[in-house]
Amino acid sequence: AVYNSSNHQKKRSLLIISLIINIGLLSIFKYFNFFADSFVTVLNAIGLQADILSLNIILPVGISFYTFQTMAYTIDVFRNKQKPAQNFITFALYVSFFPQLVAGPIERAKRLLPQLNIKRSFQFSNIKFGISLILFGYFKKIVIADSMVNIVDDCFMNPMSISNINLLFGIYAFAIQIYCDFSGYTDIARGIARLLGIKLINNFSSPYFSKNITEFWRRWHISLSTWLRDYLYFSLGGNRKGKIRTYYNLMLTMLLGGLWHGASWNFVIWGFLHGILLLINRYLSSNETI
Repeated sequence: AVYNSSNHQKKRSLLIISLIINIGLLSIFKYFNFFADSFVTVLNAIGLQADILSLNIILPVGISFYTFQTMAYTIDVFRNKQKPAQNFITFALYVSFFPQLVAGPIERAKRLLPQLNIKRSFQFSNIKFGISLILFGYFKKIVIADSMVNIVDDCFMNPMSISNINLLFGIYAFAIQIYCDFSGYTDIARGIARLLGIKLINNFSSPYFSKNITEFWRRWHISLSTWLRDYLYFSLGGNRKGKIRTYYNLMLTMLLGGLWHGASWNFVIWGFLHGILLLINRYLSSNETI
């Protein structure tokens, strides 16, 4: 990943090796059992019996986040958009920076590496802003998100036994819970990083005030949506190869984005539904981009 050569073929080979290692580790730890179980289910459905090996391993905490962060760095170096890190310690710190290691945001090397390379000094403004972010994050997580748990659980565990109004209320409560839980963590991570003199990206920008689903994905989990756009959607061709190919690229991006969230068909379906909504919005507004 830190190889710097004008030889395009060597750089390409190193990129492929890096991607194989990163995607391979992510696939083994997070997706092997999911695909193995799905394969067994398909065989059983057609009357065939199979005994597929499953791995009894612990999923490393935050592997999806630092894997994507590492791949972004490698791809940017290959594209000559990022200079390689000058030493391994700095690169390792970039990958494993603890405030955002577990649940993001997914930082780009061009933002985080320069901050790690400079000498930082004590600034009261950083302490003040950092503590404010941490307290606000805990407020959203503990006071708001956690107070919604019982409402949401009652709604989704017994949907047939409650009224339509209460069911609707439970759905809105879940929307509030998931936003305050995730954005609250992001605020805490950004606050801790600011105490250390590091500025992390703002991962949310009032997503529920979006006018459409495309704008929503520009405001929700910004570091992930821009990662998927820059390293997957654009790499597939983006909107440069015709309307049908654009729709295909958009749908594949959202399917893989859904799978990134978790090794479950529920997340694949979730990604598919969001893909459908994005396709509809793009069809109705041809000037929209992901």
